[in-house]
Amino acid sequence: MAASGFKRWPPRLPEQPIFYLVTNLAYARRVNEWNINAQGVGHVLRFEVRADFAERYPVQTVGDQECTEWWIPAEDLDALNDAIVGLIEVVETVRRGG
Repeated sequence: MAASGFKRWPPRLPEQPIFYLVTNLAYARRVNEWNINAQGVGHVLRFEVRADFAERYPVQTVGDQECTEWWIPAEDLDALNDAIVGLIEVVETVRRGG
């Protein structure tokens, strides 16, 4: 992502057929906690997408009402990247122990 100037998401790995994007800050912080435990660091990112692209993919609830995700098939990642308005922003970074 940084290599693109924070304008595009990187390609998915073959074992990642869906790009899961959380839709709210509270849930993003929960996911961030899991990442910190597993990887030692977690990031919360924010970006905007054109409405004509976003409306093609309904938001999915994957747990309680706070746990909502926007699922983009990996084969549509280029179209998602083309629909990004502005930059992908780092909102928070948290590291284990600090």
